[in-house]
Amino acid sequence: MTQRLADVDLSLSLSREESEERLQRAIRHLVHLRLFTAGLLGPAPHAPGLVVVFEGFDAAGKGGAIRRLAGGLDPRHVRVVPVGPPTPEELSHHFLWRFQATLPGHGAMTVYDRSWYGRLLVERVEALIDLDTVHRSAKEIVNFEQALVDDGATIVKFFLHISADEQLRRFNDRAKNPLKQWKLTEDDWRNRSLRPAYEEAIDDMLRLTHSSHAPWNLVSAENKRFARVAILETLIERWESDLSRRGFHVPPSRGDDYLA
Repeated sequence: MTQRLADVDLSLSLSREESEERLQRAIRHLVHLRLFTAGLLGPAPHAPGLVVVFEGFDAAGKGGAIRRLAGGLDPRHVRVVPVGPPTPEELSHHFLWRFQATLPGHGAMTVYDRSWYGRLLVERVEALIDLDTVHRSAKEIVNFEQALVDDGATIVKFFLHISADEQLRRFNDRAKNPLKQWKLTEDDWRNRSLRPAYEEAIDDMLRLTHSSHAPWNLVSAENKRFARVAILETLIERWESDLSRRGFHVPPSRGDDYLA
């Protein structure tokens, strides 16, 4: 899979009918997997905890994708963590310290709406850290994720990519819609003005932190319907593959088969 923004095919799309059909099938299968790893379909001792990381451009659709992912699950079986700027206390610790309390244990699931990758993106672009610190932090993130995987976690990482033109269209749509205006901030407009710097930082992040134990999944998000289906289907594929690698046999679902 490509690991450069320039290689992402932003023309990919799905019709409403196909996307709804595939989305509903994926959600049913996702619920089945979550019940299994939670130990509710029979014994599943020490099933891997699942870490799902969402990064992407502002207005790329992270929130909508997370709602589709988590909306079909029992809220007791998934934790969604929105990540904002660090607090003064968090700044007094190592940058990964603030994520420890929300990491999932065995059989649990955490979805991060932004993550520790802010270290390599916003902190870099805003010149809060220098390039030497960027490279050192990237190595620490790779080692951190390796430690989580070695301890039994499954990590699935998504970056949602949209063009500058589509981002501007979505910004303007939010600005005109009273029900969406709260989503648009001055920081969003400022970040947009820094897009070339973010693109460079993103490509470096992908290059430095794509690994066999926690690979990046770049998602073409120009078409929201395509992106949401791609995310759920990729998550299922990655999750099932890791369960199989660890010797877990997921029983068949009574619902529609995901790959039918």
